[in-house]
Amino acid sequence: MATARSITKKPKKKVVRGAPRIKRGNKLTEPSWEGWSEWTGEQYHRTAQSARAWYYENYKPADLYPAVWKWMEQNDYTKEQLKQAKAAPSHELSITAGITAKLLMNGMPDYNKKHDDYWNTLPGTMGDVAPASKFLKARIERAIQAGTSVVEEKKEVEKEKANVYVPTIQERIRDQARLQAEALEEWLDGFISDKKTFDPKGFDFKKHFQKTGVTQAHARKLKGFYENELDDFKELERFPTAGQLKKMSEHEQDMWAQLKEGYAHLKKADIKMFTTAIEELMTALDFVIDTAKATRAPRKSKPKSATKLVEKLKFLKVDEKFKLASVSPDQIIGASELWVFNVKTRKLGKYVAKNPDPTGMGRDGSGLQVKGTTIIGYDEEQSIQKTLRKPVDQLKDFKGAGKVKLRKFLDDIKTTDTKLNGRCNPETVLLKVI
Repeated sequence: MATARSITKKPKKKVVRGAPRIKRGNKLTEPSWEGWSEWTGEQYHRTAQSARAWYYENYKPADLYPAVWKWMEQNDYTKEQLKQAKAAPSHELSITAGITAKLLMNGMPDYNKKHDDYWNTLPGTMGDVAPASKFLKARIERAIQAGTSVVEEKKEVEKEKANVYVPTIQERIRDQARLQAEALEEWLDGFISDKKTFDPKGFDFKKHFQKTGVTQAHARKLKGFYENELDDFKELERFPTAGQLKKMSEHEQDMWAQLKEGYAHLKKADIKMFTTAIEELMTALDFVIDTAKATRAPRKSKPKSATKLVEKLKFLKVDEKFKLASVSPDQIIGASELWVFNVKTRKLGKYVAKNPDPTGMGRDGSGLQVKGTTIIGYDEEQSIQKTLRKPVDQLKDFKGAGKVKLRKFLDDIKTTDTKLNGRCNPETVLLKVI
């Protein structure tokens, strides 16, 4: 039973939405202008109207604008003008301009005298029909003017971006290392403020490095911050005696004197203590560097393609005398067998893979391979060759032989066999790969 509320409640009004203009492209056949010169003015007028409506209904504005850009390219507009027109807001160009460009690109004439005459016979019309390009050019000019300021603004923004300094990777690492060194500096400053309580081995480098994310690159930078200071203290530890100084040049004596003067406030015990502290830091940094080297994954070499592997292999592509043609050499890579024939020595040979790959899985080290101009990966005992006494007939039999017959093909040749050496030359035909 219906309630009072359900009876009095007004039904929701359905909103009818217009069908969106969606480009269906190649699924539709565009209006044709073939034979337009034979049409009457009225036929032309109606065709032009329906064509414009067809594009309006079946294409989005954004799908029609590329026709304008193409028309501009074909009508001597500069690249800068094209860039400016593209940068303009879409309303400056309008969908009508896109349709006009599309019509002109698809064969519609720019001006038709019969159409103009018919137009003037219609009630309420004024003036003559202008060429279609006149309207299109006007809209393009409007878009160019509107787009000019947009392009200039973009140039200014790009110029500002270009002037912004971007630090290099090395500069970023250096700045990060300086931040990581702040705690180290604070620890070393304890040597200056209170030498009695300073502990040269009292800093937890491991904890600090993990906390601040010290990597191998940072460790190298940090070492550079303290290397010169360590060198000075090392020099102080081996300061020459008065007798040794007398034997030195005046310049050397002056350098040692400057070093002594700079650290005159330190005792030998102080020098040793600070040297120990810096050495402890250097050892910790070296450990970071060495650990990174040890744990770094070895660089994987990119496997070469079969075409690259056989590019230096020498062989005979075609032999007219015996009517033979070589197979593509890249088929050798990973093959179980390779049959070759030397047209000069009349020797027929068979290379047998040492580690065959019957399932063709492409496992590393399986099948025949090529290195430079040499076949490798073959069994030296099974890979043999024999001289053909009647090469024309025997090669004919070889061509017609299947896998089963080829297994005993060399056994049926009554000549002495010799081992193959893997080398190919310009007289070698690559007969068959299995």
